Amino acid sequence: MSDTVLLCYCTCPDTASAQKLADALVGERLAACVNRIPAIASTYRWKDQVVTDHEELLLIKTTAGQFPALKERLLALHPYELPELIAVPVADGHRPYLDWVRDPG
Repeated sequence: MSDTVLLCYCTCPDTASAQKLADALVGERLAACVNRIPAIASTYRWKDQVVTDHEELLLIKTTAGQFPALKERLLALHPYELPELIAVPVADGHRPYLDWVRDPG
């Protein structure tokens, strides 16, 4: 369903790239809200090496209908070779807030 609210996760290498993405996604009405969580530590396997980096996590609120355009824009702006973008449907929540995500005005 295109009006299903999604919570999307995306990590960024630094504050500047995270802010640039947040500004673009909200400014272009692809997301209602983006929360930035600074100073997370991520450990992952990349090119056959175990790597630990400090990153900033974006929590992006959007709808399933907006997701394809959001994905295209995020991938165009993101500095990583392989950006993380995971979308999880929101099963329930505060109805007025979910309605706002669907139509932030």
